[in-house]
Amino acid sequence: MSDNVTILGAGLAGSEAALQLAGRGFRVRLVEMRPGTPTPVHATGACAELVCSNSLKSTKPESAAGMLKAELEALGSHLLAAAHRHAVPAGGALAVDREAFARDVTALIEGHPLVDLVRGEAASLAEEARGADALVVATGPLTSGALAADLARVAGAGHLAFYDAAAPIVMADSLDGERLFRQSRYEDGSDGAGDYLNAPFTREEYEAFAAELVAAERVVLRDFETRELFQACQPIEEIARKGLDAPRFGPLKPVGLADPRTGRRPWAALQLRAEDAHGTCYNLVGFQTNLTFSEQRRVFRLIPGLEHAEFARFGVMHRNTFLDAPRLLDASLRLTASGAAALDVPVFVAGQLAGTEGYCEALRSGLHAALAVAAELSGTGLPPLSRETAFGALLAYATSPETRAYQPMHVNFGIMEPLAEHVRNKRERYAAYAARGADALAAYRAQLADRGLMPKTAPAADAPVEGLPEGSSRA
Repeated sequence: MSDNVTILGAGLAGSEAALQLAGRGFRVRLVEMRPGTPTPVHATGACAELVCSNSLKSTKPESAAGMLKAELEALGSHLLAAAHRHAVPAGGALAVDREAFARDVTALIEGHPLVDLVRGEAASLAEEARGADALVVATGPLTSGALAADLARVAGAGHLAFYDAAAPIVMADSLDGERLFRQSRYEDGSDGAGDYLNAPFTREEYEAFAAELVAAERVVLRDFETRELFQACQPIEEIARKGLDAPRFGPLKPVGLADPRTGRRPWAALQLRAEDAHGTCYNLVGFQTNLTFSEQRRVFRLIPGLEHAEFARFGVMHRNTFLDAPRLLDASLRLTASGAAALDVPVFVAGQLAGTEGYCEALRSGLHAALAVAAELSGTGLPPLSRETAFGALLAYATSPETRAYQPMHVNFGIMEPLAEHVRNKRERYAAYAARGADALAAYRAQLADRGLMPKTAPAADAPVEGLPEGSSRA
């Protein structure tokens, strides 16, 4: 008899994981609460229904999103293949016909002899784990209340969030070092010490910035998102609406700082904190925002020293259930919380619930979780994924205990291992990241093949895994 895997959630991550495991001969029970239990944003009960956008981002090989797609293709992603089948014109991006894409994925799920698609709401991890050899939780940002409560119990108090309020992150090499100065509050910055970069405003610069901040276009949140979100975390633009000086007494307070160029305290100051140990990107401290991405780019470039800022991540505010991944997940996406041990089966988490942001990131995490389950149940062990790959960098960031105040992240060059030698030209630098990542991925894929987790040669995405004809048992 073959091993049985239960997967909760038939979104992008859950559907990819189900098809990957079934293709390797595992029997999969895929549980989806829709359409019987609807969400505020889904319109159907189809698997892999896209709700916010039809774009899977750039296909350019030298972009981080393009690197991720290359990884998905090399590892045989079923859903990326479906996306290509239903692509619509979108310039340099991969966009899909959402309805046709979801129908295609649903047909793949329903037509696979080893996948049992169960319609119904999951409320208990222990109940769903019963009779399974492994459990994958991929219920997404709108996980039902009952399951979220049970997951919070298993994960431990304070380790499950219900909204995403993230400040923008900018690339370090796009900042103006002549305008910014390094200093912590109440510390002498003359020797370049301090944990923060500071962007000092004159009064005129501050008042011009505040006026544009208040007037900027905002994302329209749904009713179910606004009930608690703004009460818990005020966007910088909402703070500015309370009065001209409100940000200056909040996130932009200059207290304890002295601009070394003038020797005086600036009128206002933004602090930027390094997002990683390499200092390749910086977080705009206290700048949670609900501005549209285009307006963030325009308005935040009015901040002194950020005139040419490149954004590794824009700020977001929306309803989003996700785990504190650095404290709860290991590099295989396995749940390490003590409460998980009581379930008596290995528990893995994939998709946005694991703290990744983005459609292709969800596909890749579902694929990664499937490989981890296959490695666990076959006893082969999962080889380490290099930080030089796009998903490897994201995985390292999301599961590192050094990552504090965790907010969901998508793949970007700001969290990747720096190149051995800095390449000044941006296009050439990104191409070097992509070339290095391709080599690292090839080595990783070869290790997977050596352990029987992947065919020796890259298959078509819908082909069965080598040595395991589709529909066969692993017995």
